[in-house]
Amino acid sequence: MLRIGMIGTENSHITHFTRFLNVEQRHPGVRAAALAGGRSERNLELAELGGIDLIVGEPAELVDQVDAAIVSTRDGAKHLVHARPLLEAGKPVLVDKPLAASVEHARELLSVAEQNSALLLSCSALRYVPEIGHLVPTKESGPLRHLHVIGPADPDSEYSGLFFYGIHHVEAALEILGNPAVDPALLDVRAVRRGDTVVATVRIADTEVTFTFVVPGAGPRVPFHATGIYQGAVVSHDLTLGGDYNAPALAEFLAAVKTGSVSRSPGQLLAPVAVLSAISSTLERNS
Repeated sequence: MLRIGMIGTENSHITHFTRFLNVEQRHPGVRAAALAGGRSERNLELAELGGIDLIVGEPAELVDQVDAAIVSTRDGAKHLVHARPLLEAGKPVLVDKPLAASVEHARELLSVAEQNSALLLSCSALRYVPEIGHLVPTKESGPLRHLHVIGPADPDSEYSGLFFYGIHHVEAALEILGNPAVDPALLDVRAVRRGDTVVATVRIADTEVTFTFVVPGAGPRVPFHATGIYQGAVVSHDLTLGGDYNAPALAEFLAAVKTGSVSRSPGQLLAPVAVLSAISSTLERNS
């Protein structure tokens, strides 16, 4: 039995993971076995949902109790400190989006994982939606000339600003672009905020990419959406997350644990953090 420890249980994603593993038993031989964060009302609810007996206070207390961990803390700035004890123990860790809220923290996570031969994976659920495949350039469409990704995000969010939702925009764009290498030092970003909307443009892999982040209001949110302008076509799709949108990331993580390797390189894990960090920094300078 592969025992998974859950960290950052305030996030609704942990409910999804617990349901997939313990309630629906989609992955036989794998179980959500422990929760970090103490005996809060939220953790007691999760324990009842998943039949989980073990609740600990701190992530480090999971090290001797689980075989792997999922870090889903809402604020990406806390991901390094929450994942570190597990990675230092050589445990596989799935860090729910974002990997981190700074390039420095992301690099530290990747370094700790490498030093301890620990498997590390992080990804946005938008990478897996079917519409992404329709936006990848084809022979018929010709090369991609411009990409525009739209969706909700708040630069003033208490969960590290744009990183809470904006990471979805960036990871979707990188997936469409074929996950190119990104050098943080060479990113040329233009970003401006007008009221509840931030528009940022950055060149990635010889493609001009525009991101529009719209602060969620009291009513309906702007949908995640992408438009690709190609040499011979324009393709536009909403990027729709279904009810089980966290299932593909969990499946990829468990497959990686089984094989002992991840399909995403350290550079690919760092890239979305680098792009969004550059956008956030530019926005701060311009404000």
